[in-house]
Amino acid sequence: MNETEGLRIRRLHRPQVITDELPENRYKGTSTYSGKVFQVTLLSLGGFLLLPLLVIILILESPIQPEVFSLKEPPSMKGCWEPNLKLRQAQRVFEDQIIGPESIANIGDVLFAGTADGKIVKLAGQRIHTVTRLGKPPCGSRDDEPTCGRPLGMRVGPNGTLFIADAYLGLYEVKPTTGETTRLVPGGQVVAGRKLSFINDVAVTQDGKKVYFTDSSSRWQRRDYMHLIMEATADGRVLEYDTDTRELTVVMENLRFPNGIQLLPDEESVLVAETTMARIRRVHVAGLNKGGMDTFMDNLPGFPDNIRPSSSGGYWVAMSAVRPNPGFSMLDFLSQRPWVKKLIFKLFSQDVLMKFVPRYSLVAELHDGGVCTRSFHDPSGLVAAYVSEAHEHDGSLYIGSFRSPYIARLDLSKV
Repeated sequence: MNETEGLRIRRLHRPQVITDELPENRYKGTSTYSGKVFQVTLLSLGGFLLLPLLVIILILESPIQPEVFSLKEPPSMKGCWEPNLKLRQAQRVFEDQIIGPESIANIGDVLFAGTADGKIVKLAGQRIHTVTRLGKPPCGSRDDEPTCGRPLGMRVGPNGTLFIADAYLGLYEVKPTTGETTRLVPGGQVVAGRKLSFINDVAVTQDGKKVYFTDSSSRWQRRDYMHLIMEATADGRVLEYDTDTRELTVVMENLRFPNGIQLLPDEESVLVAETTMARIRRVHVAGLNKGGMDTFMDNLPGFPDNIRPSSSGGYWVAMSAVRPNPGFSMLDFLSQRPWVKKLIFKLFSQDVLMKFVPRYSLVAELHDGGVCTRSFHDPSGLVAAYVSEAHEHDGSLYIGSFRSPYIARLDLSKV
């Protein structure tokens, strides 16, 4: 055997070197195949679950038909609007004894309020007395509201009676000493071709002959207020009721969610909170400018609710949601994106959406010319949440709420 043959034999019997890479290489093809199967399965399962959801979204009709509208860039939270914690100095009174005291009025030192369970109550000292009930039980659910009633705006008339705006049942006059109730304007009736669907706030002249009230929408009821805010249609009105002739007339229409209303001292015009537009309008109801309207204050840093007089000659305005700047305002963002609003209401209920609304409470004192003189904040709504009105009496602000189970009392001498 020559040297060449011997070398060839040695090469034939060379042992194989086994390394750690061999098993990985051996199963590489199998692993890639399994990964592809997993990916296809996952995508198929995702498609199987998402496709019906997408079909449902496309098929379902949105309950709202929102309009495109424009809001100005919110004002900077500086100067008078500088955030603070002054509302947190308020004390809760009648906690867990009263539900949703939207509006507050006083006769002497006795306070009155309307509650979410349809009652008109008297708050004397530490006790709560029921004056009357406008509707009938059961109460407490969304379906019950139209028959239970929902008292909102409240004012004291010249004869010591209470004028009350019930969102469903109508405009009432109540004698607080006896509970005797007179319905002045039935809710739900058609006035000038539109239904009174959401009666909201009320104002009364000093002689009691004229009563002005807001009807926030002819399409949506109070229980669907989030639909009204999101849809932003201009179907709200201001109406006048003559207590002598019992005549009911429309003094202004085509407003976007007219809410709180307040007579000016000359009683020739009323201030109206146009909630959706974050502004306050002045509607001329008498005098040479009757039938006209201008802006009292534009581009508020929040969405205004009720308006009530202050002892310094200004007006208290309550806002339960703000448009932070710097920050992000969802309602400002959605105002020009109606398709997003439609999608949201296909997927979520009003109660779910309310959980995403930041609980920022703001009460401001405004004067003629749209001047803010001071403001009180509770950035997280820890003490005063869902504020709807600030009623001043005897050096304190009594702060109402459309859903909280208490009234917040703020001593103005301490802020």
